[in-house]
Amino acid sequence: MVEIVDLADSAWAEARWLILAPHPDDETLGAGALISHAAAAGRLAAVVFLTDGAGSHPHGDEASRRRLIATRRAEARLALERLCGGQMPEVVFLDWPDAHPHDEGSVAALATAARLADLCLDQAVTAIAVTALHEPHCDHAAAARLARAVVAWTGPGVAVFEYLVWADQAPVAARRAVRTEPMSAAVRTQALDAHQSQLTGVLGPGFRLDPARLAMPARDILYLWEGSDAA
Repeated sequence: MVEIVDLADSAWAEARWLILAPHPDDETLGAGALISHAAAAGRLAAVVFLTDGAGSHPHGDEASRRRLIATRRAEARLALERLCGGQMPEVVFLDWPDAHPHDEGSVAALATAARLADLCLDQAVTAIAVTALHEPHCDHAAAARLARAVVAWTGPGVAVFEYLVWADQAPVAARRAVRTEPMSAAVRTQALDAHQSQLTGVLGPGFRLDPARLAMPARDILYLWEGSDAA
């Protein structure tokens, strides 16, 4: 049984957030309300995208792959601009290969964790929001593992919360969660609409977001990973 309380009434009401999204569009689908409210309150330190997003479409050469990556970056920035009302946070693209995450404990993974730990310390981050470890996509699970590695570098004081994009159930070990205030459905829809490469055939054959995913909830629920600093 997960105890869910409003974020505004929790120990993390004044948290300063880093959002870690596996791919551009996950930020809106899973943490759009958190991003919107944290930005409005001046408590959004950064949004970090784990992969280059190049796995969503086939590409026959390096030029087409680079066009896809550039397109997805531009879409991510536009979505964040819409979520944040023009108040852009720091945006970081880590460019891990889409659907081929670095192995946990590898040199690349450890270097990334150290880089994000430095970002957390520089930006006084006290909470990380990331996709849940049990999400049915290797990049979503890799993002969760990376967040855990980051707090191993930062030490006490940074909590990790998991959000859902593809999973239907809360993390099995979750005992506590916080719920954001509701956000405008129109704003969240406009933010998702920025990701035209994932919604339409503008780039030709490739991934298409399930239309059922377009009806996004007004609130985000964030599940506390009890291995982090649990206030």
